Amino acid sequence: MRHDLNITAGDELHEECGVFGMYDFDHGDVASTIYYGLFALQHRGQESCGIAVSDTAGPKGKVNAYKGMGLCNEVFTPEILEGLHGNIGVGHVRYSTAGSSTRENAQPLVLNYIKGTLALAHNGNLVNAPDLRRELEYSGAIFQTTIDSEVIAYHIARERVKTSSVEEAVAGAMKKIVGAYSLVAMSPRKMIGARDPFGFKPLCIGKRDNAYILVSESCALDTIGAEFVRDVRPGEIVTITKDGIASDTRLCFQNRSREARCVFEYIYFARPDSVFDGVSVYQARILAGRALALDSPVEADLVVGVPESGNGAALGYSMESKIPYGTAFVKNSYVGRTFIKPKQSSRESAVRIKLNVLKEAVAGKRVIMIDDSIVRGTTSALIVGMLREAGAKEVHVRISAPPFLHPCYFGTDIPSEDQLIAHGRTVQEICDMIGADSLSFLRQERLTEMAQGLPICTACFSGEYPIQPPEEDIRGEYAQ
Repeated sequence: MRHDLNITAGDELHEECGVFGMYDFDHGDVASTIYYGLFALQHRGQESCGIAVSDTAGPKGKVNAYKGMGLCNEVFTPEILEGLHGNIGVGHVRYSTAGSSTRENAQPLVLNYIKGTLALAHNGNLVNAPDLRRELEYSGAIFQTTIDSEVIAYHIARERVKTSSVEEAVAGAMKKIVGAYSLVAMSPRKMIGARDPFGFKPLCIGKRDNAYILVSESCALDTIGAEFVRDVRPGEIVTITKDGIASDTRLCFQNRSREARCVFEYIYFARPDSVFDGVSVYQARILAGRALALDSPVEADLVVGVPESGNGAALGYSMESKIPYGTAFVKNSYVGRTFIKPKQSSRESAVRIKLNVLKEAVAGKRVIMIDDSIVRGTTSALIVGMLREAGAKEVHVRISAPPFLHPCYFGTDIPSEDQLIAHGRTVQEICDMIGADSLSFLRQERLTEMAQGLPICTACFSGEYPIQPPEEDIRGEYAQ
């Protein structure tokens, strides 16, 4: 369900990654700032993280890197950060949707090749990664990881051998790779950001004093006291050197209606205090809630959100319906995003460990419960049951997204169709399965309103993919 309420294995969705790059023209060390930037992006990935730094005034090719499994504050200590000297660097937080969760697959990737070094952080999934990987393997390439980010790095390195600059090499690689990607790459004297022409994943530019930043979400700029400059355009390559920023838009679509931002950034991946391509994530969620209230009204005494990403939509529903907004759930703040889940034989529920209901708030009341999605339905059924146990007279569920009917191949671990509760079932059947009094989903037409008219990808709801899906499943264990 939510990245911040990782409670029932297989019944929550995850984004793939967050990236952060920084170039300080005043030659200050950037590692600690990258660390705090990654901290602000922790919701995008909790399996592993890493930082790679270099000194643009030092010997070319010397990269100092550290990465490991776990959250930022588990992987990095003050001593480790103090040992990472360099005024240019890239950082990464990862959740695996393709490629297993191992230290080898942690990023940034650091490559040494004939033209020097390359450090790469990547968010997204390539649909043609298996074909490109096989092609490279047959030409003698040896892979150290199972992630498609390494395929991108190899192609950049190959292109660099025959081009005059690393940004030209990135452009050459982008002509071969197909799918979702926001990249931050570091060469000895440059930092490069690139976004796929569809713009699936966010990437923006920030500035603090005499330093430039490339980052997945604008909320991380606020965290480090930087100002937002602008979003990287879908298809754009941004190059940052000591001379400033250069932009290459040759790969941007002339027809911008072909762009296809992941609508789930607005529904729940991004932090509510982020702005994605000019659209406030918080306002998008408020709009979704208002739309639910207009399209799926019901008489009730209280509107509540399932923390955290259901809260904005719940507030919007309350504002539109004039039904009071309240708090029904208390989260255990001391349970990390990943924790040892109870065994099947144990009476403890993973839901109850993370979430409890305020009985005084819901007892005897008709409650509208707003959530961002239903995947397999098991978590929704548990939460509805908890509200009833707490004395709720009625529980009406409203979902701030349409029903999931199709898998995603662009960096979200939506499972195969037979694992989705909405596939082949009516809304009433789903309602009965989760034990609610009524159930409604957001209408698909409302999604464009959420994104304020920006072109978006709705393939997981509609089955209309902006790119031809791969014939083989590229999503690893999450396809099961």
